[in-house]
This record gives sequence, structure tokens and C-alpha cells, in this order.
Amino acid sequence: MQQLVAELEQARIGYVRLNEPLAGYTTWKIGGPADLFLIPGTEEELSAALTLLHRHGVPWCVLGRGSNTLVSDKGVRGAVIKLGDGFDDVRFEGNTVIAGASYSFIKLSVMSGKEGLTGLEFAGGIPGTVGGAVYMNAGAHSSDISRILQSVDITWEDGSRAVLGNDQMAFSYRHSILHERRGIVTRAVFRLANGDRKEIAAALASFKDRRLRTQPLQMACAGSVFRNPPNDHAARLIEAAGLKGQREGAAEVSQLHANFIVNHGGASAEDVLTLMRRVQQTVEQTYGVSLVPEVLLLGER
Repeated sequence: MQQLVAELEQARIGYVRLNEPLAGYTTWKIGGPADLFLIPGTEEELSAALTLLHRHGVPWCVLGRGSNTLVSDKGVRGAVIKLGDGFDDVRFEGNTVIAGASYSFIKLSVMSGKEGLTGLEFAGGIPGTVGGAVYMNAGAHSSDISRILQSVDITWEDGSRAVLGNDQMAFSYRHSILHERRGIVTRAVFRLANGDRKEIAAALASFKDRRLRTQPLQMACAGSVFRNPPNDHAARLIEAAGLKGQREGAAEVSQLHANFIVNHGGASAEDVLTLMRRVQQTVEQTYGVSLVPEVLLLGER
């Protein structure tokens, strides 16, 4: 690892640290240390970093703004990559929006609305980054990334780069080609439509108000824990099974929204996982439905 670190520093790969605690980088405020933590600031730095990691056979994963992610108490073996400031930008060219992968997905919806562009209103309630949204084909309010994405820049695990069109992304519910082939989104291009600024602002305000009323956003949480099963909602099943308020240590099934697990302070990843398994088992036994986690589980178990 020391040799790899020396090569990364020689290649000037932005921020490079050993044994970096990850709890402060996640919205759940949970997680042990990463063996190696990297924050490349440009596509060139990212490509060089992935090339070196590939050459040394070091596994890696990506951490965005830390929502939708549960990091193990034991930390992450290998490298954790967090894209830096060079990926946190946006520009508008007519109906086209070009956004860096670390740009806030919620902020993108707001900025697009101010430009009089419609199509991203659904993103107003989805935390995280543009890159994470593309990876997960994030969606809400009967829309998702697949409906508006034109193309995406990707750096593959060997350091090579490519531009993929929408039809190459293998989009389905909460799925993209990046679940099958290792790579990192660096930039995304969206095709939106002209709309009325007041109507867009009203829709965003309505979604925000509903989110604040129905989700425990004032507490440490990670967004929806489970995917919605076909023709149903995970929150409805969890609440109907009487699981609201169930606790494991400082982790609790939110009493405001049953598909959220909140950290009351000091909860461990194991607390959250134990609670997730209890929810899955109870819903399976009660309704015969298998809930699939939406949160990404990172690190050593």
C-alpha cells in the first residue's frame, strides 16, 4: 500500500489519505475507516488513480455525498474514491444541461427550474449527487433519470474513458449498466424541455413541502432503505407490519416514514443491519414480500 500511495502522490492525485474515518462523509454518520481515501479533482487525476489501483490490484468503491449508503463499522478494505471540486459544476446550453458527477442532484433541479427548464422536478426530493443518481437510475413522482439523460461520461476501472448514450446505459428500476461493469460517472448530459418558471417553482415547492412533512430529514438518515416492490410501497408494508418505532441500539425505524431508519446518535452499522434484517423477515413472514435494500452496503462485514 505504501508503494501505491507513493505512486499516487507522485502522480499528484489530489487528496490521498490512509485510514480515513468515513462516518463524517455519510448522512447516516456511520462508518469505519477506509484503508485508502482519494479525492481526485479532475478527470485526468481520476483516470490516473484508477489506472494505478488497477495495476496494483486494489479494490475500490465510490462515495458521493454519503446518502443511500451504509458503511461497515469495520471500514472499507481497499480504496474509497470521492470526486472533488472539479466535478461539482453545471452549465446550460439551450435545453441541454451538462452537470458534473459530484453536483447536488437537488440543486440541479432548482437551477434547471430557474432556467425555465422542465423535466427535473422529480429530483427535488432526491439527496445525493448527479453521478449517484445516474448509477441508481434515481427516480420519484413517476419519472427517473432514464427519461431525461442524453449521455454520460464514464471512466472505467482500467482508467479508460468513454461516452455512453442513453440507449447504452441498460436502465431499469434503480439499475444501470454500472451495476454490471465497473466505472465511475464523471459528467452527465440531460435533455430537458422549456417550461413555465412559476409552474416549475410551484412543483418543486410542493415536493419540498411534502418531503419535509413526511420524511425525517432533520435526523441522521440515508433516504429510503428498501426498494418499492412491484405495485406496492415498502413504507406501506413496513408500517402495516407494525414496525414503526422498532429499535436496535440507537437505530430506529422512523415513526414519520417507515422506509427510513434514523440514527439517534451513536448507532452502528450493525445496529442498522440488524434492524433491516428484522424488517425484511417480518414483512416476508406477514405478507410474503421480499424487500430488497436500496441503500448500498460498503465495506467489510
